Amino acid sequence: MAERDSRTARPVPIRLLLASSNAGKLREYRDLARDSVFDLDLLPNFRDLAQFEETAPTFAENALGKALHYGRSTNELVIAEDSGLVVPALGGAPGVHSARYAGPRGTDGECVEKLLRAMQGKQQSERQARFVCVIAVTHGGRALAVVSDFVEGVIALEPRGTNGFGYDPIFLLPDLGRTCSEISENEKNRISHRGKAFRKSLDILTDSSF
Repeated sequence: MAERDSRTARPVPIRLLLASSNAGKLREYRDLARDSVFDLDLLPNFRDLAQFEETAPTFAENALGKALHYGRSTNELVIAEDSGLVVPALGGAPGVHSARYAGPRGTDGECVEKLLRAMQGKQQSERQARFVCVIAVTHGGRALAVVSDFVEGVIALEPRGTNGFGYDPIFLLPDLGRTCSEISENEKNRISHRGKAFRKSLDILTDSSF
């Protein structure tokens, strides 16, 4: 439960440290936490810490392992995620390898290009896909929450839009007729896999006595 400033009666902000160096993810999380008591920041000196090897076969194992690993470097709350794109027609690929689909040094653009090549010739239901996000929050070496959510979509024939990052330009939202790169940040935060999972984690933390 959040403490309150005795002078203003307002909740004292609670800092959540994101175990990542991804500025795009931090921006999304800050937008999602805007109306909450939580204040997001990147874990200090993240690049200088011993890196966690995301070698587990599931998003949940990678997210929790990462949160526990980086949580050892601080006494504050640490949030970590593993998220990615799952395409059933490709046997679930790129899945947990989404960020490294084009190799350890591959760019977002190269990952998108590789996926589009793999999808050549696939039609209609074969182009169905799902964005999945699992979020883990730890404090003092203890797991406080592990939550997940997803959003369904279709792989577009070509990149569309200029917003977002990762596979957003080719993830088409059928109900909207636009890709994740063609919608506003507010729209994306409302319906995205990360937005839905993060709101679940905030609900748990708000009611927690960590």
